[in-house]
Amino acid sequence: MCSYRIVLADDHALFRQGVKKILNSAKELEVVAETGDGLELIELLKKISPDMVILDISMPNLRGLEATREIKIISPAVKVLILTMHKDNAYLADAISSGAEGYLLKEDADTELFSAIATLRNGGRYISPLLSGDIAHELIQASHKEKSTWPSDPLTIREREILKLVAEGISNRGIADLLYISIRTVEHHRANIMKKLNIKNTANLIKYAVRMGYTSETA
Repeated sequence: MCSYRIVLADDHALFRQGVKKILNSAKELEVVAETGDGLELIELLKKISPDMVILDISMPNLRGLEATREIKIISPAVKVLILTMHKDNAYLADAISSGAEGYLLKEDADTELFSAIATLRNGGRYISPLLSGDIAHELIQASHKEKSTWPSDPLTIREREILKLVAEGISNRGIADLLYISIRTVEHHRANIMKKLNIKNTANLIKYAVRMGYTSETA
């Protein structure tokens, strides 16, 4: 039987190794790659085809929820399980709206990780027991409604944020300073934006931003 291929993404190497050890104890699961960087995760997914990505919310260069949106654009079939310490329902809501199928608290990982993976493999959604209940159910229902009524947006949250700043005339270095990311990361996002929109130059990129209203609203 073919193994179920998983990519791990967490900027805490020791925790990542602990999760990997748990997963490797199951013969049907295989950790095919791991990283502690959000942008590196996206680059990995362009080279390999996992069945699932397990990732943290807090990661350098590209945060987990932004990475989730990107994953769902480039590999919609890949299941996403958020593995985090954040118990706030706001994070849960953002994770679900970003496209994640599962939200597991790190403190539940020892006992619930395999259950969460099995649920996602079978086409379901999983939310940690500590967060499960009416609120979680309402969030899931709301996410289904949004997906059925909202038009598809090719840009991620971070890309819209960067496009807004570009349209305001801020340089790559200025954007990097404002968002606390590297200039290389800004350049990567700008290249992705132009590729997705099939726009060849900055002038037309700014025209697009103005036409779409990115200059008058936040990401």
